[in-house]
Order: sequence, then C-alpha cells, then structure tokens
Amino acid sequence: MFIDEVIVEIEAGKGGDGCMAFRREKYVELGGPFGGNGGRGSNIVFKVDEGLNTLIDLRYQRIIKGKKGENGLGKGKHGRGAENIIVNVPLGTVITDLETSMVIADLTKKEDEVIVAYGGRGGRGNMAFATRSNPAPSIAENGEPGEKRKIKVEIKLLADVGLVGMPSVGKSTIISKISASKPKIAAYHFTTLKPNLGVVQTKDYRSFVVADLPGLIEGASLGEGLGDQFLRHIERTRVIAHVIDMSGFEGRNPYDDYTIIRKELENFNTSLISKPEIIIANKMDLETSIENLKEFKKKIDKPIYEVSALTNKGLDGVLIALADMLDTIEKQPLYEESKMESHVLYKFKKEQPFRISKNGNVWVVTGDEVEKLLKMTKFVSDEALLRFSNKLRKLGIDDKLREMGAEEGDTIRILDLELEYKDF
Repeated sequence: MFIDEVIVEIEAGKGGDGCMAFRREKYVELGGPFGGNGGRGSNIVFKVDEGLNTLIDLRYQRIIKGKKGENGLGKGKHGRGAENIIVNVPLGTVITDLETSMVIADLTKKEDEVIVAYGGRGGRGNMAFATRSNPAPSIAENGEPGEKRKIKVEIKLLADVGLVGMPSVGKSTIISKISASKPKIAAYHFTTLKPNLGVVQTKDYRSFVVADLPGLIEGASLGEGLGDQFLRHIERTRVIAHVIDMSGFEGRNPYDDYTIIRKELENFNTSLISKPEIIIANKMDLETSIENLKEFKKKIDKPIYEVSALTNKGLDGVLIALADMLDTIEKQPLYEESKMESHVLYKFKKEQPFRISKNGNVWVVTGDEVEKLLKMTKFVSDEALLRFSNKLRKLGIDDKLREMGAEEGDTIRILDLELEYKDF
C-alpha cells in the first residue's frame, strides 16, 4: 500500500528526576548534599532509510513517545540518558509542524537525519544547588518534560521529470518502455493508483529519474478523481512532461486536455506553472492523431514530440531532449530558508512566558514556561516551595496579578496546583 502522507503526534522523553540525598558516613565530617542529576530524555530523530518508499509504518503509529532518562541516585550518581528514538522514513520526506506551519526538515540526502523533538534535560540533584551560603540545600528538580509536537510527514518524490496528463493517455506505457519500471497497464481509467519511478538512460549514456503520476482530471486540485493526493510529487521535478492523447480516442480535445492540466497544476501550486515543460504527443500511430496534431500546433507554440508508446516510436528523441534540458537546469531546494524552521524562529513562545485569566473566583495562570517550572519542582520541603514562589515573582506573575486586581487570599491555579495569593 502506497501511503505518502500521515499526521503523527510525537513526545520526546522526559528527563530523569534529580535526587535529594545527604552524605551520612560515620567518619566523614560535614557530609553535605550527595544527590546526583537525572539523565536526559530521548530525542525523537527522523532518519532517511533508502530501503523505504512509503509511510505505511507510520500510518498505524499515530503517537511516538520517547523514553525517560534515568533518575539521579545518592552518592552523587548521575542518571543515564535515554537512547534516542529513531524513526526511519523514505528519501524525499518533508516534515512540517502543524502548529506553526513551519517546515522542520526536508530530507533529500541519503545520510540526512533531524531531531524533530528534543528530550527534556535531567533534573538537578541537591548537589547542584549547594552554595557557600546554603551548603546543604534540601532542593532537587524533577526532569524537564520532553518536547511535544503534532507534525505532518509527507513524501515528495525525488524525480527529475514528471509525466502528467489525463487518465489513459499512455504515461504508464511510456515509463514501462523507457525504464525497468513495470506499472500496471489496463484499458480503464485510474489504473495507476500510486506514482511510479523509473531510472532512464539515453543512447549517449546520460541518466535521470522519471515519475509517472496517476491521471489527473478537471478539479483534481480541489479533490476530484484521485484529487491532489499525488500532485505534491511533481513539486520537486525539474521538468514537467505533458503527455497528450493526440488521437482524441475518448472524445476529448487534446488542446483542452493540455489547458485543463496546466490549470490544475497552477491551482495546486503557482510555481509549477513556471517550470520548464515539454509536450509529448502520444498515440501518433492512430489515424485521427495527425489531423488533431495540426490543430494543436496552431494553438501551442512550443516544442512537441510525436511518439507512439505502443510501438516505441519517437521515445529516444524525447529522452535526448529531456536530458539536454536537465543539463541546463540546476536542482533547487523545494523550500526557501524563510519557510524552514530554525532554532531561533521557534523560540517565539519565550516572548510571553505566561497568561492570566479569571475563572469565577480563581485566577488561572498558564504558559509553557510557568507550567514547566511547576512540573520540574519537587515540593518536598519548605525550601523548594520558597524557591518556586521566588521564581514566579521573577517572571512577573505577582506584579501582573496585582495589576489585574487580585486580592489577598485569592486562589491562584497553575495546572492542578492551587496557591493562596499574598500581596507582599
């Protein structure tokens, strides 16, 4: 089964908890804190596997979770970091964050891999909090939560030339003649249900990759027929080859076929219409084709290559022409840098560390930074609670509550923790 798009929720591993322990050995004076740090949680890594050509493994794995890092231990032992979770995907995979619509990665090389979600750092043990003024702290942290994301994973085939056209115009027959690809060929519409790739070699030993895309019809960009399910695969191609049934065997006008396909390409992605293209006039072995070709040439002032895929006539000339075109066209990245996610771009969330709303008589504080602070705090001592309160104050939450009209004794809720507001 050819699956080329899935939506997956991913959650990197939580960091291991820090340990609160003290050194209490009989002959060791002033033992002090002895709790180690937790280990880092596992990252979620997407890696190219050239042996794959579909996303079927991800279709039934809608949630991918990382492993938690090991907790810190007494005697100053740090927890071990968890191993990364490796997700193998085909060459040409594009990963997009659905929340920000930013492209996380475009995996176009066989050695490509990318960390899509970062594991949380390990919580610090009480050894890490020791200072000259507080040599025996009773504070330790829980591990940081791993990054959560909802992503779209899609394949966009790496082909130099894309064969496009109406159903049953002979695209599959052409690719079967010029390459070792063996697509299903039959005398009914939509025989081709998935893209077929073929490696082509010309008589002068130049080679390139051709993609045969399932037949398009009017309204394909809006979901008609096979819809826009496979239009994405033409976005990477350097040349578009329009295959036209010049015989008009099914009662269609060849020129209308050409204009309809170009319109669907433009509706899907305006950049497709500016790609270099050639026109392959197929089925020239039929009687009606010659007259139809004369009418077609009156309306189209572009190079047209006459072929009969059935008899293999004219295909060598098409391959030479395509190879000549490809020699002059450089490969361009599919996405501009401005549309690719970067570490700096994604940190826009830091601009607003918290939000405050009122639900009845309760002030509700939300925000990634303040919620992460709560999750990482171990409320095992008064010292830990005091540190948590000071952190909230430094974030400006107290000042904001006062500005919004909070009064002494009001209830403040952060996730499932409720605190009493005190105006200092």
